[in-house]
Amino acid sequence: MGTWSQIVGRIFLDWLAAPPGLRWLDVGCGNGAFTELVVQRCSPAAVVGIDLSEAQLAYARARLAPAIVQCRHGNAMALPIDDHDYDVAVMPLVIFFVPEPAKGVAELARVVKPGGIVAAYAWDMAGGGFPYAALLNELRAVDVAVPHPPNEDASRLEVMRELWEGAGLERVETRVITAQRTFVDFDDYWTTVLGSPSAGKALAAMPSDAVARLRARLEKLLPPGTDGSITCSASANSVRGRVRNL
Repeated sequence: MGTWSQIVGRIFLDWLAAPPGLRWLDVGCGNGAFTELVVQRCSPAAVVGIDLSEAQLAYARARLAPAIVQCRHGNAMALPIDDHDYDVAVMPLVIFFVPEPAKGVAELARVVKPGGIVAAYAWDMAGGGFPYAALLNELRAVDVAVPHPPNEDASRLEVMRELWEGAGLERVETRVITAQRTFVDFDDYWTTVLGSPSAGKALAAMPSDAVARLRARLEKLLPPGTDGSITCSASANSVRGRVRNL
């Protein structure tokens, strides 16, 4: 998922158009894929990544420059951050995992300075925008249980706008971001999905003949180009707003 996150993340950061030299907070930083993009593309003064998973934080710390980035354990609904401490707070691919999304957005707004940016993006789960939606649909069609984010509705464009406005943020704007990823061939695609957290475990638990049938159905759904490559599309809903000036 890091590759997909980076494809969308680049477009998202260009849309934010934040000036250099700002203090960023990345809530739900995970393995640091998006945090790394902020460092590379936005010339921040500092970035703090927050996540609940100590294992993910350990991986992020190993890949990110400690002079600029700090990774800290914390809960999106109760950030271990002082009020008005950051210029930009982002929540990439996380809001549908937050048990109480409104509380998470309120926390983002709390820790950002007046006039600062609060933004997020999430896969359009309801609209079929998840990168491996075709695979998940095929698994569900044969009654294989695959995990759903606890708050899929939070990824809807209109819900994201409501959450941002409900947190008192101003100049709220939304955007749909479309991304494409090309795999060398179907084997390349299949190897990637086998390692995906959303479907990899389910596929590993299935009988080999059932997996072979599912693979054959997917090959029909994802026809190759003339060079044998497979191109997949995904879409994410994004939102941004500003903290009111005091």
